[in-house]
Amino acid sequence: MRLAVIILTRNEEANIAAAMESAAFADEIIVIDSGSTDRTGKLAEEHGAKFIVHPMDDAGFAGQRNFALTQTDAEWVFYLDADERLTPEAVEEIQQVVARNEQAAYKIKRMNIVFGQMMKYGEHGPDWCVRLFPRKTVQWLGAVHESPQFNLPIINLRHPMLHYTYTDWHRYFEKFNQYTDLMAQRMWEQGKRVTFSAILLHPAFAFIRFYFLRLGMLDGKQGLIFALNHYFYTMTKYVKLYYKQREER
Repeated sequence: MRLAVIILTRNEEANIAAAMESAAFADEIIVIDSGSTDRTGKLAEEHGAKFIVHPMDDAGFAGQRNFALTQTDAEWVFYLDADERLTPEAVEEIQQVVARNEQAAYKIKRMNIVFGQMMKYGEHGPDWCVRLFPRKTVQWLGAVHESPQFNLPIINLRHPMLHYTYTDWHRYFEKFNQYTDLMAQRMWEQGKRVTFSAILLHPAFAFIRFYFLRLGMLDGKQGLIFALNHYFYTMTKYVKLYYKQREER
């Protein structure tokens, strides 16, 4: 059985080499790039990737992930983000899964490292992602926060991977702006509308959930900083939706 590791990129020169090195065990690494203007492509090709430029359309991240499935004939695929790293233990376990060829979708735990700190609580605490599939069994939906669609049992992998989710503020706010744009557009297309009072209430509830209910306070100063950022993220996506409504009127 052959395995392709799929990585979506856009201006990931700081991450792509390390991501590919952690996935070097794969039979093939496919990088789907949505329009980098830095050295992402050069670095990917130097590390042996199949590098394909594919502009992101209205299908968003799900469209990119689905397109990637058409670019390989490997029996198995693992989706790895550019800021994620597979540990040696996870690599060995993934190799065993592919060799067995048991038809299931596999979920892996992510340990999130934010500005050098391993986060244990809140929205950035450890999370689980379904990333390993028999290639012909999965399709993706969702322009942002996309999700895989499949009809298979889910099995948890024992070993986690590392997620260096944010390392500089410039990149953080680039993603902040991109994701709030996509979320506002998705809500708009789903027919959701928002009142001005909701712009005030939704962020407050988001902060309470992040900081208190999910114990973000236990991550210290970093927990407070990102709980506040989550407040503004939630407010911004609803503000963008609100102004779409005003344009419609």
